[in-house]
Amino acid sequence: MEGLVYLDHAATSWPKPPEVAAAMMDALQHSGANAGRGNHSLAMGTGRVLVRARSLLAELFSVANAQNIAFTHNTTMGLNMAIKGTLQPGDHVISTMTEHNSVRRPLEYLRRTIGIEVDYLQADGEGQINLQQLQQSFRHNTRMVICNHSSNLLGSVLPVGLIGDIAKSHGAIFLVDAAQSAGSIDIDVAKMNIDLLAFPGHKGLLGPQGTGGLYISPNLDLEPLMHGGTGSQSENSEQPTVRPDRYEAGTQNAVGIAGLLAGVKKVKALGTKQIHSQEWMQTQTLMEGLAGIPGIRMLGPKLGDERSGIVSFVVKGQDSADIAHRLDREYRIAVRAGMHCTPLAHQAAETLESGAVRASVGVSSSEEDIKRLIDAMEEMYGVSRTR
Repeated sequence: MEGLVYLDHAATSWPKPPEVAAAMMDALQHSGANAGRGNHSLAMGTGRVLVRARSLLAELFSVANAQNIAFTHNTTMGLNMAIKGTLQPGDHVISTMTEHNSVRRPLEYLRRTIGIEVDYLQADGEGQINLQQLQQSFRHNTRMVICNHSSNLLGSVLPVGLIGDIAKSHGAIFLVDAAQSAGSIDIDVAKMNIDLLAFPGHKGLLGPQGTGGLYISPNLDLEPLMHGGTGSQSENSEQPTVRPDRYEAGTQNAVGIAGLLAGVKKVKALGTKQIHSQEWMQTQTLMEGLAGIPGIRMLGPKLGDERSGIVSFVVKGQDSADIAHRLDREYRIAVRAGMHCTPLAHQAAETLESGAVRASVGVSSSEEDIKRLIDAMEEMYGVSRTR
């Protein structure tokens, strides 16, 4: 859309690289059959797309065996697979206050229905947890540690490598929500001791909605969330034991995965370090600009500190939804406002009543986009600057 400034990449990246749309159209026209459901050329062609996408994702996350990555429809599905496929009655889980509802709601559901125990570690105003408190929270029945790599509200980046070391030392399974980091921050499941990694295809990996995945350590055997046809071991009434079939019942979103493959190729060509550097510099420019506007309070890490491509803020006496509405209608700037599906993080940031405006950058964001947002906020609140 010409003239639109899109700063909602934390929800989904847009616009997608042209290669993504081209790959999806090619899949529709030339390999639109069901992978694993036949030996004809169309089905085999679709199967090859899935294999290539799985292999490239394995390279990106340093996964030794690509068969340990199961495709999902989104991060939420991957988190549900990981949580519900692992936890049993009486298990204890350690998580954090900065988690998305895609973590909290499955945990609270299992607390109500089968009696798991959950501790949410306190986060400070910058979204960081106390690692000593983490150490002290382990119990004899602690089964799992769950954290996001980056908060979708605060933009804080947790030290997942250190958290993984601590979880491993206590014999706990480590699950990481990479919704805001996959494609823009380096992830190495081996070095970080990550047992389960849930990630979206439609955000930093530049693919379409309806794609994502879950890395499952070869040392774990999750109970499948879905049961049904896989095209393998069809003579058995039980779900197959072979991966990834065990976790991929039903027809795959092959067209979407073709787009995801193209998106991941783009990410690898640019490099996660370069992407992260670009996004970090843009957040710093935005924070510097917003800092000069009276009444604005920015959430998360301070200027100059590590963060993902997210800058959330509140304006004293203003409703966040009203601000986002004005930015959209009057300035054609797309941001998100509200609770961002993470009420405990809002509690930590003291924004439960107001919500927050969230601007988030991505691969396609430009310095001009950032300038447009700063100028709009200055104009809305009656501040002028000499340039």
